[in-house]
Amino acid sequence: MSSDKLNMPTAETALIGRATPILPTSAHAVNGTELDATIPAGHEALTVGMGCFWGAERLFWKQPGVYSTAVGYSGGLTPNPTYEEVCTGKTGHAEVVRIIFDPVVISLDELLTLFWENHDPTQGMRQGNDMGTQYRSVVYTHSDEQTAAVTDSMARYQAALGSHPITTEIAPAGNFYFAEDYHQQYLAKNPDGYCGLGGTGICMPPQFK
Repeated sequence: MSSDKLNMPTAETALIGRATPILPTSAHAVNGTELDATIPAGHEALTVGMGCFWGAERLFWKQPGVYSTAVGYSGGLTPNPTYEEVCTGKTGHAEVVRIIFDPVVISLDELLTLFWENHDPTQGMRQGNDMGTQYRSVVYTHSDEQTAAVTDSMARYQAALGSHPITTEIAPAGNFYFAEDYHQQYLAKNPDGYCGLGGTGICMPPQFK
């Protein structure tokens, strides 16, 4: 494993990228919703990274109240990166899932509980045997209210984990670049494909009163 893949690139060392985006050509393979930037009225978006995005996306599309999911790249420097470029570690992007959900049916706290419990947020630039900046734990928020809720949930989970410090990056959502078509809903198309999800075995405590 090259040490370069474990360190974030700078503006000077990041790949140049391109002006043309990668856009999905098909609807969601599981629920049929269009894969685009639209957020329906009454719905919210949340963007998370928890290692390889294949298993993470499946975790969320299965939840009642989740309208749509899409996988992509966020948190880096290179515009419109390809998967191969992200894998070099020279774009700075994390593999992420953008979740569009109905908060009346599934709360933000329920989504965050799934996030914390189904990966190890203490591993830095890796997740299990998947190593590199693309596999880091991240939550990219879409409002100040989400940021406050994520911060609260991280404090609760940190209390449960004890001396193992959480390394999850929490930041306002920036650019979301769609991953290539073959990555979208990958485990619906390839049921025996790789899923790297694995939690700590520690449950999320209830919300602070």
